[in-house]
Amino acid sequence: MKQHLWINGEKVESTNYYQLKSPYSEELLADVATATEENVKAAILAAENAFSTWRETPAFQRAEILENLVSLLKEQREECAKIIAQEAAKPLKTARAEVDRTIMTYLFAAQEARRIHGETIPLDAAPGGENRVTYTVREPIGVIAAITPFNFPMNLVAHKVGPALAAGNTVVLKPASQTPLSAYKIAELLHEAGLPKGVLNVVTGSGRVVGDVLMKDDRVKMITFTGSPEVGKHIRENAGLKRVTLELGSNSALIIDENTDIDAIIPRVVTGAFSFQGQVCISIQRIYVHQSLFEKFVDAFTRETAKLKIGDPLDETTDLSAMISLGDVDRAKSWIEDAVGNGATLAYGNETDKGVLKPTILLNVPSTEKISCQEVFAPVVHVNTFNDFSEALEKVNDSEYGLQAGVYTSNLQRAFQAVKQLHVGGVMINDIPTFRVDHMPYGGVKLSGMGREGIKYAIEEMTEIKLVSFKL
Repeated sequence: MKQHLWINGEKVESTNYYQLKSPYSEELLADVATATEENVKAAILAAENAFSTWRETPAFQRAEILENLVSLLKEQREECAKIIAQEAAKPLKTARAEVDRTIMTYLFAAQEARRIHGETIPLDAAPGGENRVTYTVREPIGVIAAITPFNFPMNLVAHKVGPALAAGNTVVLKPASQTPLSAYKIAELLHEAGLPKGVLNVVTGSGRVVGDVLMKDDRVKMITFTGSPEVGKHIRENAGLKRVTLELGSNSALIIDENTDIDAIIPRVVTGAFSFQGQVCISIQRIYVHQSLFEKFVDAFTRETAKLKIGDPLDETTDLSAMISLGDVDRAKSWIEDAVGNGATLAYGNETDKGVLKPTILLNVPSTEKISCQEVFAPVVHVNTFNDFSEALEKVNDSEYGLQAGVYTSNLQRAFQAVKQLHVGGVMINDIPTFRVDHMPYGGVKLSGMGREGIKYAIEEMTEIKLVSFKL
């Protein structure tokens, strides 16, 4: 199968194609088009030309197209889940959950399209502002470049494409090279749902080629990017006056305070640590357990982790499968071995089979180790102890990242202390940091990025405020 580019409502052949293979089976899935600089510029032109009409499309019509997409996704839920499972090696039951979240994300986008509004401003609050009626309106900004990662190839596309279309913007989408089929499927379904040509364009290929054109072209008014801090920083420094929203990952931490019911939380913690092989921006990477609970927690956590089934992502019973690449397996394994060599204890895992890394639990990892202070993006968790709650908060904050953190505690004062002192974008009390529903504001501080996703909040990033004032 050949997967062509999607530009101006049509499949466009390219001069070059690359082989897309399953990370688990290495089966050839498709030959995928590699966009040239000219292809990317053609996609931008198509989006620019479509903008003048799309921005004037009534809100209810934009909403109806998104609602049509929701219906099509419900009808083709199983096919979409299999696409994700094959190209990302995401276990099928996890892939289905992603499709369900994608459906909800576009549904939220349809709802928000109907209620984008400004506010009235009482100018007579200041001398000289008498006898005026003043209000604001929100207007779309134009062509938006969306650059998405491999780990949620359908839902993270939805978090960029959904609010952009709802607000009346047009989009040039560059999906991750390992997971482009999900994005092309959405383009196909949106076309079937009634989206006018040119409003969404999809181009695959080299990040250096595609990304640089999107970054430098003045017709692109905003870049919304999810990926590594290195690339995000490069975009931010070279995007000129474009708006930029960056979601750059984390090494998310969980605090387990004294008196926590360990047995009640263990299944949830295992889910937060190892879902999709730990390749989740808010996956639990660091766990700080009160010293009085340490041995009980480690024993229960290890036993529950051992129950996870590893295998073919298309198997209904599989919990974990292959990581996205062999290079990522090697990197994670080297970080594990470095930590053990510098004093950490290997409690479970660190076994590999081709592209699979067995879930791994480390104990007492020094905070200077890569496995602690950088983002591992693998099924690897370390567990350390604390005596004083304030000490645990300091350990969580001792990071260049700050996306989300979780705190299990029965002490109300400590809960509010955590809310106040943790320097992160989201604090989850009595839950894991991996919690997310698709309409909440989502984003981080420090190296975790800037700006917020979550449909309503993304629309605020993707629109301009215009002030209107009538002198009576």
